[in-house]
Order: sequence, then structure tokens, then C-alpha cells
Amino acid sequence: MDAISLLRDDHELLRKLCTEFAETTESDTDKRRKLLKRIESELAAHTTIEEQLFYPALIEATDDIEDKRMVAEGIEEHRACDRKVIPDLHRSDPATIEYSGQAKVLKDYIFHHLKEEEEDMFPRVQELLARRDLEMLGERMQARKKELLGEMA
Repeated sequence: MDAISLLRDDHELLRKLCTEFAETTESDTDKRRKLLKRIESELAAHTTIEEQLFYPALIEATDDIEDKRMVAEGIEEHRACDRKVIPDLHRSDPATIEYSGQAKVLKDYIFHHLKEEEEDMFPRVQELLARRDLEMLGERMQARKKELLGEMA
């Protein structure tokens, strides 16, 4: 599996989980806790393989400052989610309307980030990296993701 296919599969899973999470109600507290935990672990593995492997491959392949800015923005979006959006959910009561709003914000935030990667970053990486390089990168990313998810279990 090449790197972009792996990330697209991750994106599909994250969209599904976030949609299910945002559609929960105040009476679904157990489901909310379980979904948040799953989103958090999938997101952590996903952002780690991007930051450790995918983004550096793009940086190495380009001299374009806009590509480097795109990577910097992606990293900051990861950090905002890790340091603000998800911690806010952990501090909130899942039986409240406020939590419902925070769940929707998480979904919107993640959907925005995934869309930018798919529309801007992925085509650029496909221009810069050969097919075989994308496949080798995908293999490394897949191995690292399995390792990360095993650590989180």
C-alpha cells in the first residue's frame, strides 16, 4: 500500500468515527467515552506517522517554501487538536449539551484538516515522489502505525 492510500484509509476511518461521535446525544455517555478514546488513539497514530515519516518525505523532496509552510500548518493543526480540542473534551461532562458542541467542533476541525491534506498536500506529494518511493514510504508508515497502535492498546 502506498503512503497516500494508507493516509486516505485513515482519513475515511477518522471521518466515520468523528461523524458517529458528533451524532451522539447527552444520554450516550458510555458511547461518547469509548468513541473519544478510539478517535484519540487512531488520531495519535495517524499524526505520528505523518509527522515522523510523511511530512519529512515531502520536505526532503521539495525546495518550495509553500510546501514547507503547508507542512508547518499541518503540524500546528495536529498540535491544536492534541493540546486544546481533545483535552477540552476530557475535562467536560459527556452528559452535557456543551460536550455535544465540543464533539461537533472536533469533527469539523478534523474534517477541515483531512480535506486540506487530500486537496493540497497529497497531489503535491504525488508530483514530487515516484510511485515506488510512495510504496516504500507506505510500507514504513504502515509498520510504524501497527507498532504505535500496539503500544496504545
